[in-house]
Amino acid sequence: MSHETDTRDPGDLGPGFMDAAEVTVREGITRYVMGFVLASALTAASFYVLSTSLIWGPGIPVALVVLAIAQMGVHLVFFLHITTAPDNTNNVLALAFGVLIVALLIAGSLWIMDNLNQNMMSMPQMMQMQR
Repeated sequence: MSHETDTRDPGDLGPGFMDAAEVTVREGITRYVMGFVLASALTAASFYVLSTSLIWGPGIPVALVVLAIAQMGVHLVFFLHITTAPDNTNNVLALAFGVLIVALLIAGSLWIMDNLNQNMMSMPQMMQMQR
């Protein structure tokens, strides 16, 4: 058997992984602060988009969706430590399972509400029954 060493690229590690020899505590904290600054800047940008007239009115929802997706990416990389490293498989699978559960919950709730909306009587019909 050959002697295996840890040959991970320090740039491919999540910001919270301190077990790599090349990543110091100071660099780890710097990455967290950088994530916080990016998340704060994206939040401020979304409020700025709403209060400015630089963006055409119907384009505001698109700009907000783009900023929201960018903020999700910042949170995934800097705070949830989702990277392209091979040891992140469990993190990605847990994230995918969580997204699946939330999607099923939302879709099921919408399906139930739509079914109730179709099968219930309208308010004027209910008022006529009470007379």
